[in-house]
Amino acid sequence: MRKDINNRIQNVTHRILSDYQNGREIDNMNVFNQPDSAMVVDIVRKLLNILFPGYYRSRTFRSYNYDRRIAVVIEDVIYNLQKQIAIALRFKEEYAAETDYELRMTAEELAIDFLERIPKIRALVNTDMQASYEGDPAAFSIDEIVLCYPGLLASTVNRLAHELFLLGVPLIPRMMTEWAHSRTGIDIHPGATIGEYFFLDHGTGIVVGETSIIGRHVKVYQGVTIGALSTRGGQRLKGAKRHPTIEDNVTIYAGASILGGETTIGEGSVIGSNVFITSSVKPGTRISVKTQELIIQNGDEDIEFYLEDDTFKHSEETDTWYYII
Repeated sequence: MRKDINNRIQNVTHRILSDYQNGREIDNMNVFNQPDSAMVVDIVRKLLNILFPGYYRSRTFRSYNYDRRIAVVIEDVIYNLQKQIAIALRFKEEYAAETDYELRMTAEELAIDFLERIPKIRALVNTDMQASYEGDPAAFSIDEIVLCYPGLLASTVNRLAHELFLLGVPLIPRMMTEWAHSRTGIDIHPGATIGEYFFLDHGTGIVVGETSIIGRHVKVYQGVTIGALSTRGGQRLKGAKRHPTIEDNVTIYAGASILGGETTIGEGSVIGSNVFITSSVKPGTRISVKTQELIIQNGDEDIEFYLEDDTFKHSEETDTWYYII
C-alpha cells in the first residue's frame, strides 16, 4: 500500500514538472524577472509612514532623532524602490535592450523623482482627510479618519501609485493599488486622475477605471462603479478614454453605475442610489431611480411604498406613502 502511494507521488510530481515544458506564459520559471510583491507592499507601508509620520509606526528603524528616523526610512524606500523599478522596466519595450547598469541608473532617477513628489502627494491627501472628516458626521476626529477609514487608505495609496504611473513605471503602481484593493475592497486604477477633497464614504465595492477623471470635492458612496461601457474590444482599446469624467462637487450615492468614456457628470450634480448612467448629465442635475415599489406587510395589511426621493411622505389623495431619495 505504501509503495503504491510513493509511486503515485512520483508520477504526479513528474506530470507537473513535465507540464512546465509547454512554453506557455504560465510556464515562466524565472521568479526574479518580476517585481517582488512582498517588497512592494513593504515599500507602500514605509511610504505611509513618510506621509503620516504621527500615525504609522516603523517597526524597523529606531532613533532618538525624529528627523533622522524619517531620513533613514526615505533612503530605505529609494534604495528598495529603485531595485523593483529596475526589474519592472524590463516589461517596457523601450528598455529591453538596456544593460543592467543602465536600468539601475534609470530606476534610481525615477525613484528620486517620485520621492520629490511626496510633498505634493501629502498636500492632496490632507485635503482628502479634511473632506472625509467634514463630510461624515459619524467621524469623531481626524485621527479616526486616518487610522480607521478604508476610503482614505485606498485614495492615499492611489495617489502614491498615480505619480509612479505618470512617471511611466510599469507594474508597480498596479501592485500597490491592488494591495489597497485587497485591504479595503476599493478598486481604483492608478491611471485615474483625481482632484482635491476626494471622499470615499464606507467605500466597499467602489470601482474607478483607468481613464476616469474626477474633479474636486467629489463624494462617492459604497458600491459605485465609474467604469467602461464595454471592453469587448480588448487590447484595441488601450489608450482610449473609456471611463467617465466626474466634474467638481458631485455626490454619487451607493450602487450607482456611471459608464463610458464620453460620459460627463456635470458640476454640482447628485446621482442617486442604483442608477445606471451611460450618457452625459448637465451641471446641477439630480438623478434618482423612481417607481421602485416596496411592499411592507403590517399584519394582514400590505402598505405600498414607492422610491422617489430621500424621505418618506404621504399622499392624502391616493393614500400612498412615497420614499424620497
